Amino acid sequence: MSEIPAKATESEDPSGGARSGAADGPFSGDAPSGDAMWQSSPPGSMYDYIKVASFSIGPDGLVDQWSLRAEQIFGIPAERAVGVDPIEAFIEPVRRERGQRKMAEILDGREWTGVVPFRLPDSLTVDERDREGLAEVYVMPTRTEEGEKAAVCIVVDVRTLRRIETDLAASQAIFGQSPFGFLLIDPDLRVRRANQRFASIFGGTPDDHRGKGVHDYLPRGEAERVAATLRRVLETGDSITDMHVTGFVPGSDERRHWSVNLYRVHSGSGRPIGISWLGTDITARRAAAREAAAARRNLALLNEAGARIGNSLDLETTARELLDVVVPGFCDLATVDLYQGLLAGDETPPGLADGSAEVRRVAFASAVSDAPLSGTGEPVKLGAVHHYPFNSPCADALRTARPQSVPGGDGGLVQSTLAVPMVAHDTVVGLAQFARTKGSEPFGDRDRDLAVELAARAAVCIDNARLYRREHERALILQRSLLPPGDPEASGLDIACRYLPGNVATGRPSEVGGDWFDVIELPGHRTALVVGDVMGRGLRAAVAMGELRTAVRTLAQLDLEPAEVLSQLDEIARGLGAPGGVQQATRAARRPREADLSEVYLATCVYAVYDSVTRRCTFANAGHLPPVLVEPGEPALMLDVPPGMPLGVGGEPFEEVEVELPEGALLALYTDGLVESRDHPLDEGLQAFVHALRDPSAPLEDVCDHVLNTLDTHHGEDDIALLMARVQGLPAESVGDWTLPREPRSVGRAREYARAQLLGWDMEPLVDTTELLVSELVTNALRYGEGEIRLRLLLDRTLVCEVWDSGLVQPRRRRARDTDEGGRGLQLVGLLSAAWGSRRTPRGKTVWFELPLPGTDTTLTDPAEALLSLF
Repeated sequence: MSEIPAKATESEDPSGGARSGAADGPFSGDAPSGDAMWQSSPPGSMYDYIKVASFSIGPDGLVDQWSLRAEQIFGIPAERAVGVDPIEAFIEPVRRERGQRKMAEILDGREWTGVVPFRLPDSLTVDERDREGLAEVYVMPTRTEEGEKAAVCIVVDVRTLRRIETDLAASQAIFGQSPFGFLLIDPDLRVRRANQRFASIFGGTPDDHRGKGVHDYLPRGEAERVAATLRRVLETGDSITDMHVTGFVPGSDERRHWSVNLYRVHSGSGRPIGISWLGTDITARRAAAREAAAARRNLALLNEAGARIGNSLDLETTARELLDVVVPGFCDLATVDLYQGLLAGDETPPGLADGSAEVRRVAFASAVSDAPLSGTGEPVKLGAVHHYPFNSPCADALRTARPQSVPGGDGGLVQSTLAVPMVAHDTVVGLAQFARTKGSEPFGDRDRDLAVELAARAAVCIDNARLYRREHERALILQRSLLPPGDPEASGLDIACRYLPGNVATGRPSEVGGDWFDVIELPGHRTALVVGDVMGRGLRAAVAMGELRTAVRTLAQLDLEPAEVLSQLDEIARGLGAPGGVQQATRAARRPREADLSEVYLATCVYAVYDSVTRRCTFANAGHLPPVLVEPGEPALMLDVPPGMPLGVGGEPFEEVEVELPEGALLALYTDGLVESRDHPLDEGLQAFVHALRDPSAPLEDVCDHVLNTLDTHHGEDDIALLMARVQGLPAESVGDWTLPREPRSVGRAREYARAQLLGWDMEPLVDTTELLVSELVTNALRYGEGEIRLRLLLDRTLVCEVWDSGLVQPRRRRARDTDEGGRGLQLVGLLSAAWGSRRTPRGKTVWFELPLPGTDTTLTDPAEALLSLF
């Protein structure tokens, strides 16, 4: 056991140098330069944590040396401690006797280690001073230079020691039991310590990883990035959280991902001593995140598809809408091929059983190239008709209605292609191909499912477009078949008309509407002009329009007054609609744009009857827009015709307005599609229409074209019907009009008037027939009628003869028996005339017949032959 001077304050170290503070430990002084063993302990060493103090006891049992650390622990300066009895100074009275015995044993040369209570320094607070301190004391006997027994005491604060033990235990538990990979990296970026979790991932034991660097675990590029980050953390002290690191576990080719947290570790004095690495494997989390992102992307793509596909009800447009959705969000190249038979309007797509039927390329989209994609590897131009070979994946997809993978094509540009049949209602309507180019991620199972869903949605929309196209074409055929063929002709009127379906007017596909117009020739060289509009669109509207148009023509042949025609038509329209009551129909009439034909048929109609002899026109209106009249030299004006309620509402009578039309006047009837749209109010469209009729003297066809061109930006998506008529009244010299008294001789006088008038018109071939028929009609008027008799002959495109009287009984044609002396007059009229009939007038009735003019294709029946056929 070494000896130290009892009162020494300075001594020589083994190398011959002086050292101070020997009582504080052998390594507290300065060591020779270059010898690590004798370097002074750096700040933040373990001694700072443990707080080791020392003092020595001389042969007399008194303290003869007192270290600075002892001053800190016991709170007693050296000048007070040196020369005092440590038992008396530091031990409580109740324990002093035992302490004296122990001190005697120590001075007798025995070592001793134990825990000794002591009073805490006076520098502490009152509460802290009341508590007793514990010191773990290690006493080592020694001798002075004189050979006397002495002792050196090493003292450790038990509280600090226990805290260090607890901290070490906790640190070891956290480090060893952590579920995360835990590394302590030294300032040289070498692993100082690794936990078991890290070793279980990268192999070996924790000790096997000591001294390794990041380049031993990560690829070079990734290792350089991580090393730079470690140096930055060590230099700045800034922590790094959730840094993603990618590498490979030894012995595995599987790419792994880790999330790493880094922070700088310090000693007790704050000196940086390394970096803590806390890492967890997030490979599964990354995969789940990618799956979730893919699912969100696919869901967004499906939502976009639902919003963008199928808005046009057009086959080609719907196919292009599909590609607008998938390129580039889902693939780099895409095409759509539809069966040629489907595009040609076949009821069922004529796909052959082997999938090789002709298809047409209707859509193509590319994010990287403008070269068309083909399952055969050969480019197909947009719009080209082609077919897939029997053994190709595309033909197989069409044949089996299941998606197929297609080998790369387009000169190596494409690396992954899906050929997906477009199936709607168990029917394959075409094929969609989706391709990804080199560098893109190949299609997976999830992509295949998404492609099938997208193709199915587009297929349903395409099939709906096909059905709509078929219905639309049928409706157009029906609609056009119900319009007057060619250019209508009318006595005393120059007629021009235009009809434009909504899709023609707007340039976009649209449902057919219920607009119609008609020109109906009536007896007496009169003409009915009709324009109507069934509210609603589609095939039902076209059918309803056809029913109402037929009803109008039937009612017109009865030669009823315009108001009576609309009243009867209103009853018919109400009979066509579903039961809904007057209130429901009235509500629909107040909002015509919202009317639904499934509830009630509603229609507007204007009906006008023009008499070419008097040039008077009688109007009746059922909720339609007012007619427009342009008189020569005057501005156009809308006629004040009471609008009335639409057809189908019922309950309200219709009014009539009679207007005299001057020679050369222009009359225009139209539907609301010409003047109404969503872009401007109705009044604005009406004013634009009126202003477009400033020059009525121009040829009527030119006037129609000018109106349509002028209002091109004003009309909406509705159909347009325009009927224009220029007044050309029957000249006075083409009318013969006589009043006959009610007496038998009026029959002969009527024959004379007719003969003279026909000879004056140079119509001698018609004289005999006309005389015979006039004689029959005047005779019937005398026999069955009342009041005076009026005879009128009208010469225009045909010859019309009218006999008027005040009687209300309508003539009825019947078959006379062989024994009857009469009853054959109307049979004779029917045999010799081109047409005949009767109509009510405000003051009785009119019976008329019509004869074709000489030189026409119609052959007149010889009167003698007609008379013989009756007997």
